[in-house]
Amino acid sequence: MSPDFPAYAPSEDHELLRQTVRALADAKIAPYAAEVDEESRFPQEALDALVQNDLHAVHVPEQYGGAGADALATVIVIEEVARACGSSSLIPAVNKLGTVPVLLSGSDELKKKYLTPVARGEAMFSYALSEAEAGSDAAGMKTRAVRDGDSWVLNGTKMWITNAGVSEYYTVMAVTDPEKGAKGISAFVVEKSDPGVSFGEKEKKLGIKGSPTRTVILQDVRIPADRLIGAEGSGFKTALATLDHTRITIAAQALGIAQGALDYAIGYVKERKQFGKPISDFQGVQFMIADMAMRLEGARQLTYHAAIKSERAFHGEKVPDLTFVSSACKALASDVAMDVTVDAVQLLGGYGYTREFPAERMMRDAKITQIYEGTNQIQRMVIARQLLK
Repeated sequence: MSPDFPAYAPSEDHELLRQTVRALADAKIAPYAAEVDEESRFPQEALDALVQNDLHAVHVPEQYGGAGADALATVIVIEEVARACGSSSLIPAVNKLGTVPVLLSGSDELKKKYLTPVARGEAMFSYALSEAEAGSDAAGMKTRAVRDGDSWVLNGTKMWITNAGVSEYYTVMAVTDPEKGAKGISAFVVEKSDPGVSFGEKEKKLGIKGSPTRTVILQDVRIPADRLIGAEGSGFKTALATLDHTRITIAAQALGIAQGALDYAIGYVKERKQFGKPISDFQGVQFMIADMAMRLEGARQLTYHAAIKSERAFHGEKVPDLTFVSSACKALASDVAMDVTVDAVQLLGGYGYTREFPAERMMRDAKITQIYEGTNQIQRMVIARQLLK
């Protein structure tokens, strides 16, 4: 094991990073969170603040101009941004999701061309796997890519694409050989400016309203052959390998949302008086707070553990249980986030149910973490398969 990796707990540098990101999020991101949600608008203030402080894509290696942060540092950044605003945390999270296929399987030229502008904050990167008929069954996709001389021509529609329309670059999975099923899927980089690329209307969502979710429509999109990520037919394998690393970032988002709700609820119960004393004096309230914090810390430790394994795998170590721990932390953290945010609303009573207070926004934002990057039902199937194989 390389001595560079933390043995288990976050290092002093990680904790310093947390303090930095928390201060930035409290000052530059939290003040806009309610407005971003209310107006369903992209959190430009958050993007500007993150780019200015080189926190928008910390995972990009130093050789491409990035910060070269490890997976645990990336988790901490996402977690601390999510504590302030769930929508804003998708900036660092989806930049990682979109670029990991390039990092895992792309040629050196492709990495240099696309990771460098991301590192500089000039472009964001989205991930286009799902389709209307291919959600949990991602291998059932219909989007086609046909080779034509020195080009590929793509046709199809991708659905539920996070930050679509704002991102410059898209990792797109498409069928290159329909006879081969999952082994006939390839991965490509598509640019927003490529002729034939367009976007559907923004989805009207329950939560994470500041992060646009749209369909990506590909009509005879002709791209150079060197935009293929990895070998032809390796796209689905790359997609699954990517999710092993990036499910952990969704766990991080869930942790942050839950921590924000817990922190707010603790502040509230200490101030709110009933029957002549703060409601934090009542044992029923104390037990709720204790359960929220205990389960959240358990999910956090599993997520950090998974992040360290992800980092080792990224550097070529064999990590046979990476799929298990990444699915486990994603499912656990998102389930915990839903429970914690629901309890936060409960602790605030009538105020919790109003939009004047942030708890209901956090509850709505938490819900998606149980659904995207593989529903928690799928995660349980993945976990069981790992245990029973």
